[in-house]
Amino acid sequence: MANPGLPHAVGPVSFRVNQSRPGAAFQLDELSKAIIEKLQQDGRRSYAGIGKAVGLSEAAVRQRVQRMVDAGVMQIVAVTDPMQLGFARQAMIGIKCTGDTTKVAQKLAELESVDYVVLTAGSFDAIVEVVCEDDDSLLELLNTQIRSLPGVISTETLVYLKLVKQQYNWGTR
Repeated sequence: MANPGLPHAVGPVSFRVNQSRPGAAFQLDELSKAIIEKLQQDGRRSYAGIGKAVGLSEAAVRQRVQRMVDAGVMQIVAVTDPMQLGFARQAMIGIKCTGDTTKVAQKLAELESVDYVVLTAGSFDAIVEVVCEDDDSLLELLNTQIRSLPGVISTETLVYLKLVKQQYNWGTR
């Protein structure tokens, strides 16, 4: 999916918000950052190989990775190409809402075709990315699932025509 700079476009290692402790900050030291960057280069890299590169034992790398995963700082996932799997229509949908936007966002997050949800400031209250089999599936999603949600006022759909760039290596800065 082509959304450079957005959390969805961070595999094989992606960062996510820790839902169990909202507002809690997880402090990354330089070694943890180096581990993340090695995993972003190759999510299948062995803990022993990472340890050798960053100067830690395999066990220490394993513990640090597990701590970061448990804290919700990152997840290690396989990233697929939706087009190769029969999902020919991808789109970003800007949504204007009324009322509690967090409730709308939660309902949007529950939809199977939605793979990314953010609350925003500006022209839209929320933006979602969707992956659908075809245009008919996208239309059905918009009409029966998204526009019918309580609080949704309007939508604007940006259909993806071509993936030009997608990368996962922005590091930890």
